[in-house]
Amino acid sequence: MSEGDSVGESIHGKPSVVGAFFTRIGQVYQSWLDKSTPFYVARWAATLLLTAIYMIRVYILQGWYIVTYALGIYHLNLFIAFLSPKVDPSMLDEDDGPSLPTKQNEEFRPFIRRLPEFKFWHSATKGIVIAMICTFFEAFNVPVFWPILVMYFIMLFCITMKRQIKRKHKNTEIENFYYNKWMKWVAITFL
Repeated sequence: MSEGDSVGESIHGKPSVVGAFFTRIGQVYQSWLDKSTPFYVARWAATLLLTAIYMIRVYILQGWYIVTYALGIYHLNLFIAFLSPKVDPSMLDEDDGPSLPTKQNEEFRPFIRRLPEFKFWHSATKGIVIAMICTFFEAFNVPVFWPILVMYFIMLFCITMKRQIKRKHKNTEIENFYYNKWMKWVAITFL
């Protein structure tokens, strides 16, 4: 790389004013995110307040239903990722099932989410803010018959949740199989 090729640098190799400004904004934003991490109730309360403000805005303006539909689908996908395990037990081989720790510093974690709570909250809040910004632009106010969108969203939600519940039930059966297998080993070995 030659001098001035990196992002945020001017031609002379010194950080540009604009690059330094956005770097500082990013640092302050990350600092506030880090400080808010332990306060999950306050974070979710703020997100619910933003959601209520957004819904009131859409109701008063009587528009932007397609943006609201997209936001609902996005939140549904986030929720499914939040409920799903990082490693799906149904996709594992019989020998690769859940196991106990083998080393002193390993911790047994029976369920690790695919999307952690903090990232779920952060993504949901960003989605609401972006949807709110979209309501200020008439280009996103596409005329649609909103009852069809509501019915389609409800149908999609029910089908998706039914699939998640079936998968959870299947995973529970697999976990019970491995638990029973492990218990037999314990009984044979120690009793």
